Amino acid sequence: MTQTLAPAPETDHAVGPGRSRRALRAVAIVSCVPYLSLKVAWIAGSHVGIPAGSTLLEHRASMAVANSVTVLMDTAVIVLALVLTRPWGLRVPAWLLAFPAWVATGLLAPLMAGFPIQLLVGALGGTLDTTDDGGEPFLHTWVYGVVYTGFIVQGLSLGALFVLYARDRWGGLWEGRVWELPVGVIGAAQRAIAVAAAVLALLPLTAHVLWACGSTAGLNGTRIADRTSDFHVMEVLSAVFLVMAVTGGFLLAFRRGRALPVKLPLALAWVGSAALVCWAGWLALATLTDMADGPTPLENYAYAGEMTVGILVACLGVHFLAERSASRNRRTA
Repeated sequence: MTQTLAPAPETDHAVGPGRSRRALRAVAIVSCVPYLSLKVAWIAGSHVGIPAGSTLLEHRASMAVANSVTVLMDTAVIVLALVLTRPWGLRVPAWLLAFPAWVATGLLAPLMAGFPIQLLVGALGGTLDTTDDGGEPFLHTWVYGVVYTGFIVQGLSLGALFVLYARDRWGGLWEGRVWELPVGVIGAAQRAIAVAAAVLALLPLTAHVLWACGSTAGLNGTRIADRTSDFHVMEVLSAVFLVMAVTGGFLLAFRRGRALPVKLPLALAWVGSAALVCWAGWLALATLTDMADGPTPLENYAYAGEMTVGILVACLGVHFLAERSASRNRRTA
């Protein structure tokens, strides 16, 4: 059967109700329950997990809207888990499945990597950020443990399901090693995009490295006052995701690292680009809600640069997969 990106296979044998997939699906769905329960309770007016004096209690309407949006986002995890494990999921158009999976990767990957490191740093004497801008407790400490643990479990189980699904449906597109890929079909446009992504990454990468090392250049007053170990961990991770995305795009566009398995640059491009676009976009929207002390020009440039780099690298990945799919179709025609 020809592996393609667009048309789904007509057969249903690839994604069946295997025991491991049923277990992963159950874990993914159950891991959403604590977060959804908290959000629904807050929308209904409950203050569970919210201490007196928290800024979350000052803006009831905006809090309800924001919580409703995040409820929809987490509900999408349940939908994805069903799509990835039911026979009819193979007939879902590729873009309609890949895009939400890419967004989920971008939102969950920084949390999955950051929270355990933050806990470790905290156990070694680091400082944790659990207060709002006025120094009042933002949420009870147990809420962070419940929510972020749920996110990590969601990411692991959903990621495993997506890998199994993608292997069944498109596995042939990342078989082999980089040296096996045809070099002659690489266009100047792909190389130019990879170079542009690398150049545009310099500003946000420099900013995140400086902020991780303790510099306050380009930060607003609130972020300077609120810097904790959590802040420094996330700045380091932001730099890491930039390097991942640029490296993955460079390897795909220039066919470097020829002994590497093809899945490695694709994974770097997938995770790196998703984290840059989705996480930077989320942070940019979050800072815009702080009308008293909004983002500085450098912060805006950094977020915009990260999202642009992520989009460029994602385009390289899509082009690579479409190109290889077309090549396989020509050989099997």
